[in-house]
Amino acid sequence: MIRSVLSGLHRIVLALTLFAIAAPASAQSLRVMTFNVRLPVAADGGNRWEARRELMADTIRRHRPDLIGSQELHKPQGDFLIERLNGYAWFGRDRRGGANDEHVGVFYRTRVLKVVESGDFWLSDTPEVPGSITWGNLYPRLTTWALFEHRSSRRRFYVYNTHLPYREEDEAARIRGAELILAHLARQPQDVPAIVMGDFNTSPDSRVHALLSASLRDAWLEAPERRGPAGTFHAFTGRAERRIDWIFARGLLARRAVTVIDARNGRYPSDHFPVFVDYRWPRKRVLERQP
Repeated sequence: MIRSVLSGLHRIVLALTLFAIAAPASAQSLRVMTFNVRLPVAADGGNRWEARRELMADTIRRHRPDLIGSQELHKPQGDFLIERLNGYAWFGRDRRGGANDEHVGVFYRTRVLKVVESGDFWLSDTPEVPGSITWGNLYPRLTTWALFEHRSSRRRFYVYNTHLPYREEDEAARIRGAELILAHLARQPQDVPAIVMGDFNTSPDSRVHALLSASLRDAWLEAPERRGPAGTFHAFTGRAERRIDWIFARGLLARRAVTVIDARNGRYPSDHFPVFVDYRWPRKRVLERQP
């Protein structure tokens, strides 16, 4: 009898522990995820989209991010995830300015967040021109951004989601892209918190990381609690050496950063590990009235 009761208590404690990992701490917190979903390519064979899409939906459902910045997303993938995930919506144009190519789509929980305004700009000399390419890029690169309102707290914050070019010789283009994102962010009210995230395709010792770190804080380095490996790109092997997927912020406090390594029968939801960060709002300053 006692053994049965203890066994039951053990299961309850384990369940509560897993729930604490999976769920944000309170209504005042914000869980943000960056997730390169890997475009649908038949040549991926056993790792093709159709073989891993249910696992991807289950991974998102399990960790319940309030906000997701995706990369390499195609519209059928985004629409599939919305069908499988109750309470989410997504937006963003593709890199050609339409809907048939790669997106850096932004997903959000509609009961938690409201879109106040949103837009896209291209990482080029003509950022307002959809599909524009300069700086030696092979493909158009863009950033999807939004101003969100957190429904329960009424606090607002900006989000910038991007995907920088991948070749070794693209470092100059990555730097130009980071500078353009920061310039766009600098035009927004500086007292409003902001998040910049994505697949940056370079290492934390790069000039790109240094540029972002000058005004934003890397959650993986800031959070007092970290779980999972630092590396994020693993090419469907489960062994990642490079940390190229980052989440930066200003005006928000990172409580925990987690690299998600969920797998099923040796298969992963993507060739990148998603990363999520639990943020909380800083306490508002209360000014004492002077006598």
